[in-house]
Formats: sequence, C-alpha cells, structure tokens
Amino acid sequence: MSTEAKSATRVAIVGLGPIGRKVAEALDRGIDGLVLAAVAVQNPEKHQAFLSGLGKAPPVLPIAGLADVADIVIECAPAALLPEIVKPFVSKGKTAIVLSAGALLFNDDLIALAKANGGQIVVPTGALIGLDAVTAAAEGKINTVRMVTRKPVKGLAGAPYIVENKIDIDSITEPMKIFAGTAREAAKGFPANLNVAVALSLAGAGPDATTLEIWADPSLTRNVHRVEVDSDSARFSMQIENIPSENPKTGRITALSVIAYLRKQRAALRVGT
Repeated sequence: MSTEAKSATRVAIVGLGPIGRKVAEALDRGIDGLVLAAVAVQNPEKHQAFLSGLGKAPPVLPIAGLADVADIVIECAPAALLPEIVKPFVSKGKTAIVLSAGALLFNDDLIALAKANGGQIVVPTGALIGLDAVTAAAEGKINTVRMVTRKPVKGLAGAPYIVENKIDIDSITEPMKIFAGTAREAAKGFPANLNVAVALSLAGAGPDATTLEIWADPSLTRNVHRVEVDSDSARFSMQIENIPSENPKTGRITALSVIAYLRKQRAALRVGT
C-alpha cells in the first residue's frame, strides 16, 4: 500500500439515496486525501448496479462494521438509525456527519459520548444559507430567530404531524400554513423535512428559542426557506430556494454541501467558519 493511501482519511456512507449516491460519486472521482472505504445499505442488491459503475466499488458492510474500516461516517439514512450509525464512530474518537439533524435533539447522549471520547458530530450547512453568520451571532446575544418554510405539497407527504392531525394535503389548492411552533416541535412532527430548521437552531438560539412556520404551497416546485435573525451584533434576513432532488423531501444542494465539507478537510485554503 502506498504512503498516500495509508494516510488517506477513510470515509463510509450509510444510505445510497440521492444524497449518498452523489457523495459516493464525488469520492470515487477523487477528493484530495479522502477515500471511499465502505458503504452500508438496507438492500445491497438494489444498489449493485450503481456500485459496480463506480471506478472502485467499495465493500458493502453492516453498519456495526463501518467504524473498523473508516474514520468518517456520513449518515444519509432514516432518522431512527442515527444512534446505531453515530455511536461506534464517536466512541472511538472519530467523526460522524449527520444529515438527520432533527434526531440529534432526541439523542443528546450522542453529543456527550463524542465529547467524552474526543469524537465529533458534524451537521453540514445542507439546504440552508447563512449558518456561518448565525454561528457568529451566537457568540454574542441572539434576541430572536424566525424561519418560514414553504414547500411543495408532495414534499410534506407522510410526515407524522400531517398524519396525526389528519391533514388532507392532497386537497390543498392554495398556500396553507400547516404548522407553527419551535424547531424542536418541528423536528418531532417533520423528521424527514425540517432538518434545516434544527441545524439553524443548533447554530444559533437553540431548538426551543427558534420559531418556525411551515406552509404547504401547491404552486411551488422548490423548497423555500426564509430566516430572520435579530442579535446584538447584527440584524439580517436570508432566503434560499432549493431545487428538490429525486426525493422531494431533500434539496439537491444538501449533497453538494456534504461534498464541499469533505473537500475542506485537506484544503490549503479554507473559506468559512
């Protein structure tokens, strides 16, 4: 094995949906100092053609075996699997990149475990603009953080809050506010839809002090997030319109955010906090 290969940071991916596949392809094409060491998927046969099409197909391993062969794991899986994915890595002082940020609010022990063992949990910028500014403002005093999310109707289908409150989203013909509350409440009611709100809250005022509105809008084809922040250092607002991926619950830019984070690991110039 070459010296370069020995020193490379080994990356594992759990889940090969739209995000996992994009990241796997980028690693396969080449990111300086990183290699795709393994993947874990629920149904290996389903992804056999995709993996075979890569320049170097990684081994498919169970989740429990990934921490033995990788330094970083990227979680692109259902939120319920978060503890199973993250624990083996942070307990060994390794890094877990988490996309199901909402699940972190209900698994505080993972953060404590990472701290005790020198591990790290990373929540990438994902589909939200301006987290650097929010993080900087949080070093001072943040007075209010408000977020309004507008989504195409199909992007909200199946969310627990929709089901529990018997909201017939298929019958919505004009913009309708379907939720108002905190980021913590949103994480529980929309675990696959509002990870952006949780990332915002973790960067800034916290999940109970970040307020959120969710609108279902049948006229939209993009996920629209508007954030307003008032702090003792700055007052700012920002808006982003994300083009959905093959999964209407996820924007295309989410995978690109993970890839950008990976490129920073060995970059000679690193821009942004």
